[in-house]
Formats: sequence, structure tokens, C-alpha cells
Amino acid sequence: MSQDLIEKSRKYLWLPFTQMKDYDEHPLIIESGEGIKVKDVNGKEYYDGFSSVWLNVHGHRKQELDDAIKRQLEKIAHSTLLGMTNIPATELAERLVALSPEKLTRVFYSDSGAEAMEIALKMAFQYWKNIGRPEKQKFISMQNGYHGDTIGAVSVGSIDLFHHVYGPLMFDSFKAPIPYVYRSESNKPEVCRDDCLKQLEHLLIEHHDTIAALSIESMVQGAAGMIVMPEGFLSGVRKLCTKYEVLMIVDEVATGFGRTGKMFACEHEGVQPDLMAAGKGITGGYLPIAVTFTTEEIYQAFYDDYSTLKTFFHGHSYTGNQLGCAVAIENLRLFEQDQIIKQVTQKAQILHELLQPLMELAHVGDIRQLGFMCGIELVQSKETKESFPKTGRIGYQVSLKMRELGMLTRPMGDVLVFMPPLVSTAEELQAMVNIIKRAIEEVTEREL
Repeated sequence: MSQDLIEKSRKYLWLPFTQMKDYDEHPLIIESGEGIKVKDVNGKEYYDGFSSVWLNVHGHRKQELDDAIKRQLEKIAHSTLLGMTNIPATELAERLVALSPEKLTRVFYSDSGAEAMEIALKMAFQYWKNIGRPEKQKFISMQNGYHGDTIGAVSVGSIDLFHHVYGPLMFDSFKAPIPYVYRSESNKPEVCRDDCLKQLEHLLIEHHDTIAALSIESMVQGAAGMIVMPEGFLSGVRKLCTKYEVLMIVDEVATGFGRTGKMFACEHEGVQPDLMAAGKGITGGYLPIAVTFTTEEIYQAFYDDYSTLKTFFHGHSYTGNQLGCAVAIENLRLFEQDQIIKQVTQKAQILHELLQPLMELAHVGDIRQLGFMCGIELVQSKETKESFPKTGRIGYQVSLKMRELGMLTRPMGDVLVFMPPLVSTAEELQAMVNIIKRAIEEVTEREL
């Protein structure tokens, strides 16, 4: 049966962000999950070391979340949000606004983080048009930024590997530097931060009259390799956006819902965005719901008689789906009941201590962590920070070894991503770090 399924997957499927030749060589089909582990069709169990791509909170088959979906199914599975609403979408919106930065008072639903960002970009663009400043049409994005794979999100992204092939489809955006301390000349957080903020201000001085908004991941650049921003950078960006009348779009899709030890990562520096995208952990990792938050000022710029054509013409079929909103409400209840944020704050320190011995390995150059977001950068030389040849795909080889040893994750180049479910115990964290250590040793020593 399992081999038959594998052959079907090879024959019919095209997987996201996957070179299918790699999949054909190393196929994997997940059958079930329990707690922080998943099981494949051959019965082998794996730690979910990346929270099923950064979104699982309470583990798999959480009874309360299962029951929330079942209760909603007894009422209705879906009805449209176009021109009307439903009970779970309404109640969830109220709870989300109560949890978000205080300036954010409105919630627009969508189905994925990329779409949530696409909505934020369109809102920012139309906001300036609606208030009589249509010249503000451009966007600033950060170097190495990633906001998803729709055309707008790609246009404000800056990871060449993912985006260069789509250049003719994209609109131009300004790129501002991000403080990547480990790879900076000074290797000093404050110097790197201040230099990047200075360059951003120069860009704003020259072009702010035509810039609608700046998009930035909150505190951690995920797809770029878990690049953690030095203290004061995000708040510095907020000050510059305010000074030069540019809307600030904060991407909390990966960092939101407790992942960094705050409900939203921008809380680490008291940042109040003008628009904020969130998703992934919103349903505990169960169903595809995402949201775009915005301020009352932006909302009011669209509120008018229909004849003015200020309406925000955007929406998809499953926007505000009842099943997703119902499980999201239960997810937020569990956050409060189980004190998930407090748990992450406490266990993040344990995780920090568990990861530190990895720095003694010959080919671990840097470990970056904020809460339960961790990146382990592998290098050929610790002294020079020289990377491994790209053709060797060391990060990928280490992830395959980790799979063999009983843990799943996906690297970002030669940065190993470690983002376990937020309920992982100290013992489970230790077991997963042990697998990471062993995999690094076996692969990098073999390469020598």
C-alpha cells in the first residue's frame, strides 16, 4: 500500500517549493500525527522540527481544536463573506483586535500569508489614492525580504533564488538594507543597525513623496535564513516611516501568534504598524486562515458612498471560512488557558542553552534565535565565515540525515531551520537538538 501511494505521488503530484527530482529520490508521505510527532505511511515517526512549515502550535490532533471544528460542522461549513458575515468570523475579529497593537482596529480575512500581504499592499496603494495623493505609488522592501509568492508579494520580496525568474511580471520596488550582523563588516549589532537605518533614511529623503509604504518582516527574516534584527532596528524603521509619511506594513505571518515569545513580534519594541499581515499559527496549524489588520484611519479612507468608487475590491471564495475561524477562536482560548506565551518565554531560554553546545562544532558559524524561531548557519570555515559550495547543498544533506534520524525540517540554503511546536517540552527539545547535532557532525565530517 505504501509503495503504491509513493508511486501515485510521483506520477500525479507537483509539490510546492520542491524540485521534483529530489522528491523522486527521497519520497515521503505523512499518514498521521500525534502531539509534536508525525508518522509516515511506513509507520516511521518523526519529530515535527519545523511545525509543519512554521505553523503548528499545540501539536497534532489537539482534542479541543478537533472538537471546535466538529461543533461548527453541525451548524454550517461555509458561507460567503461578500456583503455579509458569519458568527465565527465576527467573534474572531473582535478577539484579534483585542490582542493586536492598539492602533489596529480592523480585520480583513484571507486564506494565506501571501494573500494577507497582497491585501496590505493593495490597501496601502489605494489609501493614498482615496485621500487625494495618487502620486504615492511605490514601495520599499528590505533586502533578503520574503512575503510570499503572489505577484505583489514577490515584487516586494528580495530573495533572488525565488524571485529572479519572474522579473518581467513584477513591479519595481526600492530595496533597503537589513542588518545581517553575522555577515556584516563590523559584526557589531549597533553599528550594523545604525548604518542600515541611515541608508533607509537617505532613500526616504530622496523618494518619500512617491512612496506609499514600506514592507518588513517583524524582528526575524525567516526565509532569508532566520536573520534576527538587532535591538532598536524595527522601532527605528517605524520612526522613519512616521517622519516621512510612509505607511509601515509589518509581516507577522511567521512571527505572529507566540512564535517569538510575544503574541506578535512587533511587541518586542512597542511598534504600532499601519497594516499588519498574520497567518500560520492563527488556527494552531489546522486550517488556512490569514488576516490583514489595519488602522481606523486607513479603513475610513475607504468608507464612503458606493458612487465614489472607494470600495476595496478584493476577496476570495473562502474568505472568513467558518471552520477556520471557529478553530482559530479555540486556538486563542488555549493560548490563554495554557499560558502559551509564558511557556514560550520560559522554554526559549532552555532552548538557547541547549543550542549553545552546537557552536563548538567545527562547521556551525552562527546560531540565531528569537523565542522558538531558530537558525543554525553552517559554514565551511568558522574563521573566515566562508560558505560551503552551493553545489554541495550541505543544508539539504543535513536535513535528509535528520529525517533519517527521526526529525523533519527544511533548511534555508545552509541555514538549518528549527521551529518546533510551541508546546514542545524541555525533554522533547533536548531530543530534537541531539538529532540536529548528530546530523551536522555526520554530514559535515563526511564532507571533509
